[in-house]
This record gives sequence, structure tokens and C-alpha cells, in this order.
Amino acid sequence: MMPVKPQPGQHPWLEWIKQVHALARWGLTYSKDPFDLERYEVLRQLSVDMMADFAAMDKSRIEDLFANEVGYVTPKVDIRGVVFKDGKLLMVQEKWDGKWTIPGGWADVGLSPAEVAAKEVKEEAGFDVKPVKVLAMLDKKFFSHPASPYHIYKVFILCEIIGGEAATGLESQGVGFYAPDALPELSAHRITAEQIALLFEHYSNPNRPTDFN
Repeated sequence: MMPVKPQPGQHPWLEWIKQVHALARWGLTYSKDPFDLERYEVLRQLSVDMMADFAAMDKSRIEDLFANEVGYVTPKVDIRGVVFKDGKLLMVQEKWDGKWTIPGGWADVGLSPAEVAAKEVKEEAGFDVKPVKVLAMLDKKFFSHPASPYHIYKVFILCEIIGGEAATGLESQGVGFYAPDALPELSAHRITAEQIALLFEHYSNPNRPTDFN
């Protein structure tokens, strides 16, 4: 494993901690030597301690966040359904922080990316949609999101409305369509103004190829 150099604007310590944690998990998965396994477990515990100190969070909370990171650690996948209507973008207001994003969430085991996008739009915004194109697959580290303990890929899938009506869900408390010059306050953990601008570029140019990092 080669060290990954943090990108400009990133928190370098956070990126280093995530790499240490991943290295420890890989060692615990593939090493057979009992002494090496002991050393990798120490390394894993150090990554938890460092993350707790960096994020000013309780150590047990960090353990919970890392609990599902077993085996070979890979990026998590965040899938977003992109829906336009009359030149405006479908957005939902999150109950978690009261701010706005486009419908989406973690990829689900057993569902394809298209199925996840359609499910999230239905659950959070009330519309039945047909996924038609992957607009972008982006690495979250290249954008101005708040720091996260995970390495995350964001997949934006263009969808067409085929039924349903605007309705909130378990995780949303507002639904609306917004023009690029009249956006509501964004939920920075989930979406950035730069990403929304990119999505509107796809709307203006339907033949634009998929963007990726």
C-alpha cells in the first residue's frame, strides 16, 4: 500500500488516520502470523484513539463508526437521484440538520445503483422515477464537504419522473424544485454548490459525458 497524499484543502491528519485504520484492517484480515496480528490490532486501536482525539468524540462512538469496517476496507458509496423539472432541481429538506440536498443515501446490498436511486427518490420525495444516466461519479475528498471518517464515492444518477407526487418521508421534512440561482441552505455533508452547478451543466448539455475523478 502506498501512502495517499491529501488533496489541497483536506484535513491531512484525518486522511492519514483513515489510511492507518485501513492498513490495520487489511493486516488483520490477511496476516496469519499471531505476532503480526497483535501488532495490527494495536495499530487499529491507535487509529481509533487518534480519530477520537481529532474529532473530539467519545472513543466508543468512533468504535461504532468503524465497527462495520471489516476485511479489506473499501470506500463507501453514496448514491443520489438527480431529477429536473422545468429547469429546476428536485431537493429534499433533511430532518437531521434541517438543510437541503438531493435525494439519496448509502448503496444497499442486493440493489443496483439504479434501484437505489429510484428507491431513495420515492422514499424521500414521493416521486416514482426511471433512472436513465450516470451523470457523475465523484470522490468526496475533492470537494468542500465537512470532514468524514469514511472515504466516500458519490454517484449522481439522472432520473425521469414517471409517477407519484411530492411527499416527505422518514428522513425528509420538505420537498421542492429549485433553480440554480435560488438554492436553499445546503446540507454540506451531502451536497455542495459545486456539485449542484455540475448537475445543472449536465441539464444544459444532455450530451455531456459522465464526469468522474
